[in-house]
Amino acid sequence: MSTQKLLETRSGSVCELCKGSAGLSVFLVAGGTDLGADASVLLCARCLEQASGVVEKDAHHFMCLNDSMWSQVPAVQVLAWRLLDELSNESWAKSALDMLYMDDELMTWANAGLADEGREVTLDSNGATLQSGDTVTLIKDLDVKGAGFTAKRGTMVRGISLTDNPKHVEGKVNGTRIVLIAAFLKKS
Repeated sequence: MSTQKLLETRSGSVCELCKGSAGLSVFLVAGGTDLGADASVLLCARCLEQASGVVEKDAHHFMCLNDSMWSQVPAVQVLAWRLLDELSNESWAKSALDMLYMDDELMTWANAGLADEGREVTLDSNGATLQSGDTVTLIKDLDVKGAGFTAKRGTMVRGISLTDNPKHVEGKVNGTRIVLIAAFLKKS
């Protein structure tokens, strides 16, 4: 049976991201090539154009990721995470990323396909490389300006996001999303 037929059967002949049915095609999720059909998703023409970078991503269209990120299909989870990561400047996408949990194997796959060429590496206080989705611990009390609290030493921050500045990461502390200085963090 062809990959297209397998994916149509798995998805019920709808896009695995937005549930659309126009112009369905197979999309290989980079980094998972050894998984065969399990490394692919079935996408409608609109999702395919945006996921492959042919056209600019429409944040409004990809609000469908709030549902599809909970798929039981690993390739759909990985693609949803990557798209949410790219759209992380949108508040709804940041919230979705904060909720999304993937095991270490899926996180490795999700990070494997990202184009980070030319990007400076973000390092913690011990020189360990930090990646989006990592859990870190504060090694120093930090006054959070504007939020009116102090983030205490030893506080764990789960699911960090990298920023354009390799010296900073974003994470949620006391329910507030803040920018943290990587030099004051230790990878857990």
